[in-house]
Amino acid sequence: MPIVAQSTETTDWVSRFADEVIEESERRAPGKPVVVASGLSPSGPIHLGNLREVMTPHLVADEVRRRGYQVRHLISWDDYDRYRKVPNGIAGVDESWAEHIGKPLTSVPAPQGSAYPNWAEHFKAAMIESLAELGVEFDGISQTAQYTSGVYREQVLHAMKHRGDIDAILAQYRTKPKTGKKPQQKAVDEAELEAEEGSGAASEDDGSSGSAGYFPYKPYCGGCGKDLTTVTAYDDDTTELTYTCNECGFSETVRLSEFNRGKLVWKVDWPMRWAYEGVIFEPSGVDHSSPGSSFQVGGQIVGIFGGKQPIGPMYAFVGISGMAKMSSSRGGVPTPADALKIMEPQILRWLYARRRPNQSFKIAFDQEIQRLYDEWDKLDGKVTDGSALPGDIAAHSRAVRTAAGELPRTPRPLPYRTLASVADITAGHEDQALRILSELDPANPLGSLDEARPRYDKAEAWINTQVPADQRTIVRDEPDAELLKSLDEASQQSVRLLLDGLAEHWSLDGLTHLVYGVPKVQAGFSADATPKELPPEIKTAQRTFFALLYHLLVGRDTGPRLPTLLLAVGQERVRALLGA
Repeated sequence: MPIVAQSTETTDWVSRFADEVIEESERRAPGKPVVVASGLSPSGPIHLGNLREVMTPHLVADEVRRRGYQVRHLISWDDYDRYRKVPNGIAGVDESWAEHIGKPLTSVPAPQGSAYPNWAEHFKAAMIESLAELGVEFDGISQTAQYTSGVYREQVLHAMKHRGDIDAILAQYRTKPKTGKKPQQKAVDEAELEAEEGSGAASEDDGSSGSAGYFPYKPYCGGCGKDLTTVTAYDDDTTELTYTCNECGFSETVRLSEFNRGKLVWKVDWPMRWAYEGVIFEPSGVDHSSPGSSFQVGGQIVGIFGGKQPIGPMYAFVGISGMAKMSSSRGGVPTPADALKIMEPQILRWLYARRRPNQSFKIAFDQEIQRLYDEWDKLDGKVTDGSALPGDIAAHSRAVRTAAGELPRTPRPLPYRTLASVADITAGHEDQALRILSELDPANPLGSLDEARPRYDKAEAWINTQVPADQRTIVRDEPDAELLKSLDEASQQSVRLLLDGLAEHWSLDGLTHLVYGVPKVQAGFSADATPKELPPEIKTAQRTFFALLYHLLVGRDTGPRLPTLLLAVGQERVRALLGA
């Protein structure tokens, strides 16, 4: 094991977990790679809440790698789980998919028009692409491949041999009286829902003892391919297992030592994998961590397989601005791919890195994304000039780079809200966008839109996909002659002051100074006067002046920031619309 100094970034949650993981790994498996794990069920779109299941161990694993240790981040694709229901709102899927309920996800057809061979691969593909863009390094494990190739055969036989011990553990929770306390969150994870169905004991008569007893294994039917089966007999010595399908009536006897078409029920499957893979660190959602749920029960069952429960935090849910809690079995929920269309990977990584796992947070798809980017750019500046706090430096570092190196970034990261306004106003005309952006800083003009990419593309995508049509900016074709004619003398003077200063102040900073300065000058103050030097009514005068300009330019009370809007419209057209 390498001798590496502890990270100096000791103020953030990632470093603290990395300390614990390294210590625990050296105690359990000295000299071996550190193993962290995530599990994802491709039962539908893999959403931004599921991403926390990956980002939490990724960030910890990456910190361990930075310290010179070998790490394996496993992502178990739970693609051998049953297809539970037909999700709503998924293109290319209709009610005919209900005939596949009960089959493994890898045996269900992909949505119509998909390039992938089955349901699971279709939904895995988008997540794999997003994880690559986010810089997440992982080893993917298909549970379909593991089970159907017999990798877990010894573990399955061991579980069946010790089914009485497993049943006794599960019985502790089945027989617990209800306390009346409401759970913190309703279970939304597919595997946890599977556990609720799959943990009960069987009660079919075997013809001898009067009950077949409890079995922690579910065969997929050889007739219809579904898991709607009941084990009716099992012989430990010969491993002969008999089951009957409750759906199609098919029945057969197989040797479990040679049979690979089935799986352990979830509450047994998960701890089996902990032991098999030697997992040191794996977080769990609140749906897995309540009393009697998978993580707690698994902590006892894992000992049957000779392993130990991983360390790891309970993580809170991730929300979306203006949307309800996400569930992966339903369509229409934002995925990492959706978020990466409108924000750079660094920003998405930062959202997960800066909050402790037990802290919930929201990801903005609305106007809040502009404030988020302002906050990020401010932090970026503080990190550059050395004024950022240690915890913020750590979160920023984890956002912009991994142990493998820096993530690709925008060469000229212009303000997101400015880029969004320009994309809104220019409506896809790149030559116009470049003209406007080049005038933001005349002393250092933008030479190509590529310098502002990919941030410009993200902002443009946000405008085109997330901003309602009635909130888009449409510049007037002709001056509002009636409004111009109705202006009183003070309003006319304010417009003249603006027009007189346009040429001299034609830059983002210059126009900002100008539009805020006009009401000050009209009131007899210097355009450079600070808010402390001004009476409160100046703010009211500024708001009135801004509303007038918006009406004259776009026919509304509000719009993009005025300096950006003026640059976008261009001097000649501004003069025409303001009656010059």
